[in-house]
Order: sequence, then C-alpha cells, then structure tokens
Amino acid sequence: MFHKEGFNIITITSILLVAGIIVADNFLETYLLQKTVQIALITIFLIVLQFFRNPKRNTVLNEHHIIAPVDGKVVEIKEVYEPEYFKDQRLQVSFFTSPINVHVVRYGLSGIIKYNKYHHKTQVAVGNPKTATDNGRTTIVIDSQKIGEVMYRQITGTFTKRIVNYAIEGNTVVQGEDAGFIKFGSRVDLFLPLNTKMNIKIGDQVKGGEQIVASK
Repeated sequence: MFHKEGFNIITITSILLVAGIIVADNFLETYLLQKTVQIALITIFLIVLQFFRNPKRNTVLNEHHIIAPVDGKVVEIKEVYEPEYFKDQRLQVSFFTSPINVHVVRYGLSGIIKYNKYHHKTQVAVGNPKTATDNGRTTIVIDSQKIGEVMYRQITGTFTKRIVNYAIEGNTVVQGEDAGFIKFGSRVDLFLPLNTKMNIKIGDQVKGGEQIVASK
C-alpha cells in the first residue's frame, strides 16, 4: 500500500523504468552495460516505492494516551519554553525520521485543531539546534478533552522538499488518522504539558500510529 502523495512520482518513475529498460536493450552495445543500467533503474524504482509506502497501522483509540505521530528515533526529551503558541514551559519530545523510515504523519491524539500555521525559512541540518526556528515548519495544536492542548511541529531537514499538512483549523481529528506527509528525512516535535508521563526514552525507535509515547 502506497501513500497518495507518491502516486504521481510512482507513475512517472514506472514509465521511466520501462522506457529505460527498452532503451538499454536496444541501444547499449554490451550485455554487461545493459544489465548494469537496468539494475540501477530497478533499484531507483524500488527506493521510490519504499519511500512512499503506507503500511496499515492498528491504532487503539485512548483519550489518555498520545501515540507516536511518525516512525523514527527519539532524539530529544526536555523541558523548553515554547514561544509561538503556548508561551510557557512545555515538555518537548523530538523524533527524527530518516529516509528509510515510513514518512506518513499521523495524529497522536483525537481532538479539535485549534492552531495551524506554516513558516517558510532557510534550511539547516536536522541536528542543528537552530532547526526548530530556522527551518520551514508547520505548527499544529490539537485540543484534547482529557489531555488538553498538545502541539506537534513538522520540521523540514537539509534535503526535505515539502511538508504536506492535512490539518484544518476547527476540524475534529481522530487519533491515528493520516495527518500529512514529509518528503525525505526530517523531524517532528511534540510539545506536551509538563505533567505528562513519558513511555519512551532517548534513543528508542518508535512506530507511528501504534506506539504509546506518553500518557496522562
């Protein structure tokens, strides 16, 4: 199963793959060169397919749980001052999504979208401390009845070209549903109330849409 954001690219890549194989068969002189080019084209096609894969996740709805919004590695858990929306201290949890991870972004909890804003800025490598303020990013706040307001922020990385965001202010969203897509490696930050209980630690690999990362 593949994500809808990849349909056009997969279609174009499929056409180029078939055309490339035909051209290699008919115009390249040696068998070795033909097969080398064809294998390279097939490898590129498989990379595109794996990048846009969208595996089904079994989300167990729970108003007291926050589930991982993406697949990836937990790179930060710390108390920070959040200046954009809350303007107070929050618990920040950051997930790094590498090019080999599933890049679907899912809602970590159910609730109403209270805030939705895109910031377009210069690109800084994901590991740089300035990533959260200098890179292009989308900030979304969900108001949950049991947990309160929770922010998640999609942040572009060095090679990320586009953030796809499905959140619309005022809409009600359901935990585990598709919230968007990040094309190529990037980062997602959660900003939680300080009294939130963490179920993960730095270095953990999480599975978006299923794994409980925090609870209240």
